[in-house]
Amino acid sequence: MLLAGCSQPPDPGQHRQFFALGTLIDITFYGIDSSTAEQAGTELEQLFLRMHADWHAWQPGILQETNHRLATQDEFSADPTLLPLLEAANRLSRLSNELFNPVIGKLIALWGFHSDERPAGPPPDKAAIRELVQQHPSVTDITLDNGRIRSSNPAVSYDLGAVAKGYAIDRGIERLRAHGIDNAIINAGGDLRAIGRHGDRPWRIGIRDPRGPGVLAAIELGDDESVLTSGDYERFFVYKGKRYHHIIDPRSGYPADSATSVTVIHTDATTADAAATALFVAGPKQWYAIARRMGIHYVMLIDRNGTIYMNPAMRQRIHFETEPADIHLSKPL
Repeated sequence: MLLAGCSQPPDPGQHRQFFALGTLIDITFYGIDSSTAEQAGTELEQLFLRMHADWHAWQPGILQETNHRLATQDEFSADPTLLPLLEAANRLSRLSNELFNPVIGKLIALWGFHSDERPAGPPPDKAAIRELVQQHPSVTDITLDNGRIRSSNPAVSYDLGAVAKGYAIDRGIERLRAHGIDNAIINAGGDLRAIGRHGDRPWRIGIRDPRGPGVLAAIELGDDESVLTSGDYERFFVYKGKRYHHIIDPRSGYPADSATSVTVIHTDATTADAAATALFVAGPKQWYAIARRMGIHYVMLIDRNGTIYMNPAMRQRIHFETEPADIHLSKPL
């Protein structure tokens, strides 16, 4: 079983593994010969490594150069390989009421998450957080027209960590299909998209328990579906007994504190990636409204008390290892 929200690889089989985008990428093939699998796997590894270098938020590359030029507020030509990702991120941010905000890179850096090492604390100075929040970096500050881009707000700085894996997975699936591969799964550290089937059965994936070892629940996927999870357990530090994680609420400048994980199923991994972050920030009180705005039909949110919130369609599909004591069902999405 593949785990969503966890970097555990699948059982040995015909698959390719490599490290990119800050996580283990595992591509599993079914029903193809080893030569095709090798060729496709090599091509995808090169693709993911190139995207990793281009989109890195704190190392030299196309994204860093884009952010430097946006800070000048001058118009320039966007890199054509980055432009579709920026357009997707901007569109999804608007749909989410900016709870998914891809231009708060300066806030994320202030919290110490622009580093290959986990920060140790303490939290940033309150005044520094307040100053960045008051500058209100927003995708509405960005003008994109015929490949030309500029920002009217020098506080804008792209960090694509909440959408890049989903976008990369979608591009990877396109490449697999170009090779005539119809049955495969791309798993990027537990965020995944599956096409076709695993022989005579559907792909079956596990959802990680955000506060315990192992699997909380399992889901069988359709012919082409993505499952992405945002959780507070991957990148965080603990300071004086309090956990500070990397999913920043752009409204407050502090880590969103009402959820521990959100899992989203959608046909498009890019949309699911951004939505999982937006719904995590929205929390138990607002997730339903944001899911409707973003066109999401399958959601499971776990709050900090362990209460599970989901819509009826998700409830019908998910199979818990142990039936939870407290499940809140919403109206249908």
